[in-house]
Order: sequence, then structure tokens, then C-alpha cells
Amino acid sequence: MAGRVARRERKTAETSIVVEIDLDGSGTTNISTGLPFFDHMLDQLGRHGGFDIHVEAVGDLHIDSHHTVEDVSIVLGECFAEALGDKSGVRRFASGRYPLDESLVDIALDLSGRPFVHWQVEIPEVLPLGNPPFDPQLAEHSIGSFATAASMTLHVELVRGRNAHHIIEATFKGLARSLRDAVRIEGGSVPSTKGVL
Repeated sequence: MAGRVARRERKTAETSIVVEIDLDGSGTTNISTGLPFFDHMLDQLGRHGGFDIHVEAVGDLHIDSHHTVEDVSIVLGECFAEALGDKSGVRRFASGRYPLDESLVDIALDLSGRPFVHWQVEIPEVLPLGNPPFDPQLAEHSIGSFATAASMTLHVELVRGRNAHHIIEATFKGLARSLRDAVRIEGGSVPSTKGVL
């Protein structure tokens, strides 16, 4: 494929997933996971990241939302890494502090090629969100699975917040904006003294 785009499919006994991403898109998304709240979060990732994202997922939601969230996040991370290619010219690092009403989240990331996730986000104990339900505790698993599959270093810390929806959405939006900065082309070479990332 031309440009910074990728497409992946994954089929297991638990899920069937197709993901496409264009890192230089316009933020257009088409997301269908069977979990409306999760769809909403992935839509934030595309819209605020400036990425075109297409996700079709069918999973064993009659058992739990865990397998669908995990597998979609892994495949999306793999697609992201593939679309980045050798990372020539990318800015590489990005960070910021992102609000959503009473919630405030710090994000710092490095497209390092070394997967590491530090998650310090206390999400209040609430009923699952949406119907079918999305367990708020899966936000950590989703973002961690994505970052690990994309081989990036990611630190996420909650500064303050009370509403679970706001905390999770601020995290996805903040991740999107930081990724948008990190993938921006601002040179021609790989930004590493090693010559590879």
C-alpha cells in the first residue's frame, strides 16, 4: 500500500476482526465492535489523532466484552506500527495534559520500538458503560494492549477526575492528540542515534 496505511485481519475462536488505518487521513472513522462505548472511544482516537480508522469486529459478547476489546486493541496497535514503517522523519516524542470537564489526564509517549506502559489512573467503581456493557476497567487493558502491540513507551497518569466516562474519554482523546504529534513528519531520517526504531 502507498502512504502510511495498513490493513490487518485476525480470526480466533473468540473474535473476528478487520482493521484499517491511514495515519495521514482526515479523522474519518467507521467503527463497529458491538460495544457502543468502545466504538465511541475508538472514534475519539481517530478524530483527534487525524487518523482514518476502519474497524469491523465480531466477538463473543455473550460471554464478556474482554476478548473483543483486547483483540481489537492488539490489531489496531499492530496496524499502527505497520503504517509507521521505519519511522523516518517522525517527531517520535509527544506529551500533554488533557482535560474533559472535571477530569485531567497526563500523557507522555515515545515511538521507541520498546513496548512499556505505565498506567496510573484510578477509575471510580461504577456500573459498566453502554449496552452491551463496557467494563470501565477495560480502558487500561485496551490502551495497554494497543501501546504494547504498537511497540511504544506510554505513560498515562490521572491528575484529577470523578466521572468514569470523562476520565476514560480524556485518556483516549489525550492519547490521540499525543499520537498525532508523535507521528508528524518533521525531518527525513530516523530520530534515533541507533539509526533504527
